[in-house]
Amino acid sequence: MANEQTENMQPADETSMAESTGNQNQETNKDSIPSLEESLRQAELAAQEHHDAWMRARAEADNIRKRAQIDVANAHKYAVENFAGELLAVRDSLEAALNDASTDIENIRNGVNLTLRQLTAAFEKSNLQEINPVGERFDPHKHQAISMLESDAEPNTVVTVLQKGYQLHDRIIRPALVSVAKPKA
Repeated sequence: MANEQTENMQPADETSMAESTGNQNQETNKDSIPSLEESLRQAELAAQEHHDAWMRARAEADNIRKRAQIDVANAHKYAVENFAGELLAVRDSLEAALNDASTDIENIRNGVNLTLRQLTAAFEKSNLQEINPVGERFDPHKHQAISMLESDAEPNTVVTVLQKGYQLHDRIIRPALVSVAKPKA
């Protein structure tokens, strides 16, 4: 009987030990694996953080776009500021010439030459170049032919310039008005 009790006790003890170990494992699993509610709450918090970051990035992009638009508008508005500043000296010289009461032609001529040098310097600083194509081949991109004259020069060569042209960097601002040579009849 003692053996029977021992035999009966062993399975009972093993069963109770297995149950207690299983209960401990379930409690440990419950602690280590978050509940569905907790997982949902964490996912919602992460989604809210991502949404907030996206909204901040979107607002920053809108601000950059608006600043760029303002910068472009100001660049267009004030593009000729330096050139205008250079032209003020030319205007002052012309006004001084008009206010000069002297009738000395030489003084007036010197003043006009000085004013022309100031204007030429302003053009050079702004890369505004003169087109004076006497003797060059006619180029319809830079020249506007007003007439054709019989000449000893090679046909389609600029013979006379009626009005100088101007180009800003590589862009033609005003084509030169020219007369072009045509072959003698």
